Amino acid sequence: MADAERFTGHEHDHAHCVADALSAADIVCSQRGTRLTELRRQVLTLIWESHAPIGAYELIDKLSRAREADGEGGRVAPPTVYRALDFLIEQGLVHRIESRNAFVGCAQPEHPHRGYFLICEGCGTAHELEGGALDANLKARARDLDFDIRRITIEVAGRCPGCRKPGGRAASTTHSHAGDHA
Repeated sequence: MADAERFTGHEHDHAHCVADALSAADIVCSQRGTRLTELRRQVLTLIWESHAPIGAYELIDKLSRAREADGEGGRVAPPTVYRALDFLIEQGLVHRIESRNAFVGCAQPEHPHRGYFLICEGCGTAHELEGGALDANLKARARDLDFDIRRITIEVAGRCPGCRKPGGRAASTTHSHAGDHA
C-alpha cells in the first residue's frame, strides 16, 4: 500500500520538491551540454508547482502575470513557451499528458523512460510509474509485429485514495510526481 500512501501524499514539502527538480534539471543539462535558460527554469518551476498537469496557456498566463508583477510588463508569447516546453520534453525533464494536452514534471530525468501515469479524476493529481514488465511486454509485442515505437505514454484514469474517501477532495492541494520506481 506504499504506492497509495505516496499517491495521496497531499501534504509534502512543495518547496523542497521544486528545489529538487531544479537541481536535477541543472545536473541533467550540465551533463548533456545544454542550457536551462531563465525562461526554461521558470516554466519548469511552474510545472512542478502545479498540483496537476498544467497546460501551455495556463503557463503563459502565469508567466505573464509574474512579468507584470515584476514591472517587466508584456505578455509572454506562446511560441516562446512552446519552445521551452519542447526543450524540457527533449531533455526528459517533463512529460506531456496527451489526454489533457498538459505537462507534468518528470520524477526521474536522469534516465530515459516511458511515461506511465495514474491520473485522478477527482483531484487531477498525476502519479508517474516505472513501466518495468509493462514496458518490456510492449516492446516485445511491437518487435513481434515489426512495429517501430516512436513514443509511449500510458494514462490510467481513476480516483486516488484521498478522493475515494467520504468527502474526498474535489481539487488537489498538492501533487505526487515521485513514481513507483522499483
